[in-house]
Amino acid sequence: MLVSGIVNSKYTTFLGIQPAIAQRISPSDVWQQVYQKLPDFPKENKYISKETGKVAENNTLVGRLIQYHIYVKERSPSYRLDWKLTLADYLNANETMYDITYPGNDTLRENPIEGDRAAISKLTRSQRNTLVQALTNIFNSSYSAQPQP
Repeated sequence: MLVSGIVNSKYTTFLGIQPAIAQRISPSDVWQQVYQKLPDFPKENKYISKETGKVAENNTLVGRLIQYHIYVKERSPSYRLDWKLTLADYLNANETMYDITYPGNDTLRENPIEGDRAAISKLTRSQRNTLVQALTNIFNSSYSAQPQP
């Protein structure tokens, strides 16, 4: 019973990190900051909203990548390795990505997963590393700027 409590405690603590970080800086703020730092990064924001029938310009590749990383895969946004694992998912080199759980599947007329994977696969290693560093810097600067309880 004691072992079970320790395991559950570690698991709960680990999972508890994600929502706290996500609450401190919203993904909608981060994708905008990424595009400020990397203005030439592909936006992939040509998809039509199911709700409005108009182009969902604020539904971007980086926004969906962040949502996939934090909410679908429940990976920490603070670590470079976690972001690299997420990019490896997009490149079919790590875990399987599922259409049904991909961000935008429920809000856009066309699921953007294939277009996003194609856009990520066109990036050079240097461009992917720059993206990873930008994401890590943004999340870590936000996290360290917050007062600790």
